[in-house]
Amino acid sequence: MTTKKVERRIKIKYRIRKRVNGTAERPRMSVFRSNKQIYVQIINDLTGNTLAAASSLGMEAMPKKEQAAKVGELVAKKALEAGIEQVVFDRNGYLYHGRVKELADAARKGGLKF
Repeated sequence: MTTKKVERRIKIKYRIRKRVNGTAERPRMSVFRSNKQIYVQIINDLTGNTLAAASSLGMEAMPKKEQAAKVGELVAKKALEAGIEQVVFDRNGYLYHGRVKELADAARKGGLKF
């Protein structure tokens, strides 16, 4: 059973996904945030392939905002190794503040453009 909060996020997610699509030149950087972890994938929506991914699994000792920043740096490094410099940011219905903002800022600092 879903809550009103989750239903609201899903509505926002679909509204965003109508406009945000990943291509080979500019793949989609999708963020998923759970209560304990944060995950990010770089996806080519035309083929349905995940080109790079990172998560905060194994980083439980540090605060969540620092985890998000580390994951942002890690995904930027993996993306640059895969030859990806530009992405489209998909916040997946989450508000752009807190952990999502930390992840995005760290990815920008790591060399990704979006």
